[in-house]
Amino acid sequence: MGQIAAYIKEFLYPVAEISASVLELIGIIIIIVGSCRALIKLIKCVFKKKSFHVVVDLGKALSLALEFKMGAEIIKTVIIHNLEELAILGIVIIIRALLAFIIHWEIRLEEKSKPNSHKD
Repeated sequence: MGQIAAYIKEFLYPVAEISASVLELIGIIIIIVGSCRALIKLIKCVFKKKSFHVVVDLGKALSLALEFKMGAEIIKTVIIHNLEELAILGIVIIIRALLAFIIHWEIRLEEKSKPNSHKD
């Protein structure tokens, strides 16, 4: 039975590492694309003298990116080697969860404060 567990562990660690890296990369791409879209909308706001939901759109992109990055952190719990790594990972997950909560809260406030603004 120990040998089967060793084979599973040998297979699981690389899969977990690759999966976590892919999720982290997806999160980074979402942040970059969302930030570029928000910048373009902000420039349009200046030139067209219109109001778009720039803050809401950027907040949604950041929130989605955080979800992917938290998924990566959860997968990383599979490959933890000691309690120190687990404590650091736990702190990172808590910080990212707090950031996601704050972003969701700010999005709701922004959406409530601009009910008559135009959408792009």
